Amino acid sequence: MSEKLKAGIIGCGGIANGKHMPSVAKVDHVEMVAFCDLVEERAVEASEQYGAETSKVYTDYKKMLANHNLDVVYVCTPNKSHSFITIDALEAGCHVMCEKPMAKTAAEGEAMIEAAKRTGKKLTIGYQNRFRADSTYLKRACERGDLGEVYYAKAHAIRRRAVPTWGVFLNEEEQGGGPLIDIGTHALDLTLWCMNNYKPVRVVGASYKKLGEQRETGNAWGDWNQDEFTVEDSAFGFITMDNGASIVLESSWALNSLDVDEAKTTLCGTQAGADMKDGLRINGVEFNKLYTKKPELGAGGVAFYDGETMSAADIEAKSFIDCILNDTEPVVKPEEALVVTQILEAIYKSAELGKEVTL
Repeated sequence: MSEKLKAGIIGCGGIANGKHMPSVAKVDHVEMVAFCDLVEERAVEASEQYGAETSKVYTDYKKMLANHNLDVVYVCTPNKSHSFITIDALEAGCHVMCEKPMAKTAAEGEAMIEAAKRTGKKLTIGYQNRFRADSTYLKRACERGDLGEVYYAKAHAIRRRAVPTWGVFLNEEEQGGGPLIDIGTHALDLTLWCMNNYKPVRVVGASYKKLGEQRETGNAWGDWNQDEFTVEDSAFGFITMDNGASIVLESSWALNSLDVDEAKTTLCGTQAGADMKDGLRINGVEFNKLYTKKPELGAGGVAFYDGETMSAADIEAKSFIDCILNDTEPVVKPEEALVVTQILEAIYKSAELGKEVTL
């Protein structure tokens, strides 16, 4: 293919610089030609580092969409603006990679899916942890039936003291919440995907702001500003699925615990179980004896691109461009991401009301 897809970046902050732009830059058949950020200097720096010779810089994403005939747009803004920017980009004729979570609310996520269907454009959400070697191995094992029926699972997103103190992470209005919507979303997506179960029926949730009130933080990224800390520091949920399966979701930026895991899942099935506590471990019974096996995953050779040594973010970027070029479904389907958002919203609602929420 000689023509390259024209890509635009909306939001040139941390997640764009830390994940999307470096990974997109490694993908053939695509070039970044437009960069937008409310802070013009950030867009200029991104254009200078990752842009083509003719790349343009904007502070208004609507002008960017109007002035460029873009093929694909990457939405890397705070959660509050995910939905309307994505919808505008889809209606401008662009395929869209929107950073996680899909949206602040389920209603916004539903509107995004409707826009994708109406325009015929592809929409995916940035759940790059699906592309890790341990994740893709476990997914294959689940699909083959190695675990049997998975009826209990835990989604792990626990940090001891690692509250993000930059950007708008602590701002409830901009983000919609704290660790639950920030890192809990990754763990839940990974768990639902491996289980291939997207039918929640009941949710009980609890959220806390305990350590966020304290002055001695011990925080990995420096002390937080208590006045700006308007979200929870921990949130937990118990989810019951339509087939009776149960999922426990635990998320925290700051918890007095040494049991720390992030973007990991534990699955318990009728034939075997699996966890990611010490690398990927699969456990069960064979010949009336207990066994635990640890697959040798190595650095590459993951499920979607056998033999290649690539990071999960790099594979995510390549996978989405490939699905555009080949007109196939994205690995992360927006309908799946919507269920994650529905559950997160229900956990927050349950915590607020102090009772079970039915979906």
